[in-house]
Amino acid sequence: MTVEAKLDALLALVESDRARRCAAIDLDAGARAAAIVAAAHAAARMRMRDAFAEERARSDERIEAAGAELATRRRLARQRRAMALLAVARAELPPALTARWHDDGARAAWLATVLAAAATTLPRGPWRIVHPTAWPPPEQAAFAHAVAAHAGVAPMLQPDPAIAAGVKILAGVNVIDGTADGLLADTAAVGARLLHHLETPSAGDGSPE
Repeated sequence: MTVEAKLDALLALVESDRARRCAAIDLDAGARAAAIVAAAHAAARMRMRDAFAEERARSDERIEAAGAELATRRRLARQRRAMALLAVARAELPPALTARWHDDGARAAWLATVLAAAATTLPRGPWRIVHPTAWPPPEQAAFAHAVAAHAGVAPMLQPDPAIAAGVKILAGVNVIDGTADGLLADTAAVGARLLHHLETPSAGDGSPE
């Protein structure tokens, strides 16, 4: 083999080794690049999932806050409505009680209720009955007779022009105030019973209001 042939063979061997090494480098570089791209994609997906999760959390918080605000507004609206109804009812109570007192049947039931309370509360002895000036005398006499059966003695009848409806029964320092003003004196209790009545559906009314 000539020198030129040996040189060509050596050059061919070097070129073959260079090509093999370049191919190996290219393959490794490609694998590294693919790994970098895959990692970048995975990181991007992770960031996207985190961003979606944060947005969902913020959305849930906004929905929860909106729900709480709506519940608060509804509660305040119910309270304002209840207070408005209560104010109207309070204004209508005194004339309504006076109207009941002027109804014969309602007045008889009213007097019976007051007498029953006095009979279970007041001590026997002289009772004093404070009443409206327009109370019919026959009814005064009948009520005084009923009182005497419980008190043991005839009561003293005392008209009071300041009383529009109802009667007040006194035995010493003990008092059963069955007047309209006395019935309305406990504003908290009256207000609570009015609200309960106003917020309770009437029979046959399917509406919750």
